[in-house]
Amino acid sequence: MITLALSKGRILKDTLPLLAKLGIVPTEDLDKTRKLIIPTTRDDVQLLVVRATDVPVYVAHGGADMGVVGKDVLMEQGGDNQFELLDLAIARCKLMVAAPVNHQRQSHRLRVATKYVNVAQDYFASKGEQVDLIKLYGSMELAPLVGMADCIVDLVDTGNTLKANGLEPTEHIVDISSRLVVNSMAYKRQYNEIQSLVDALADAVADLNKE
Repeated sequence: MITLALSKGRILKDTLPLLAKLGIVPTEDLDKTRKLIIPTTRDDVQLLVVRATDVPVYVAHGGADMGVVGKDVLMEQGGDNQFELLDLAIARCKLMVAAPVNHQRQSHRLRVATKYVNVAQDYFASKGEQVDLIKLYGSMELAPLVGMADCIVDLVDTGNTLKANGLEPTEHIVDISSRLVVNSMAYKRQYNEIQSLVDALADAVADLNKE
């Protein structure tokens, strides 16, 4: 049995069609079921649906053999005891710095609100810049509006939320997409089974990109 951890939300929505191409379809309605371990139409694969930030934790500690998670989470948390095997090219967005429109840089040290404190620190350090980081877990756009921060570091998809709150992207940090990760010990122990899934997913991704 291979246990695959999936991130809730947009990544889950984009991952399910890829899995369906492999004959892996949940046997429960994910919007209604209270089950935490979801069987699928393949007897050798079961699913866990968890918070995105928990996917690498389940994979690292062997709670799941494989997982699908955004590159942003992997960059922020690291990836101990696991390998990143495949870019699934889904749930694409950009990690960016954003600030109020026509924002004028002040003389004080830049105050940056973000949930990606490690990525932000590394990014600004690569520019030789020290910043004050303020960790938030949501509604990042609010911080500059109330004067708590000069700018934010966050994921940007359409940019509509930034625009609606008077912000604009100012610096592009990195392109983000969802990645397939595998527990290092599981990969050794179940190499043939896991690699077969990886190869099939790679074909499914290639077919998707042709459409």
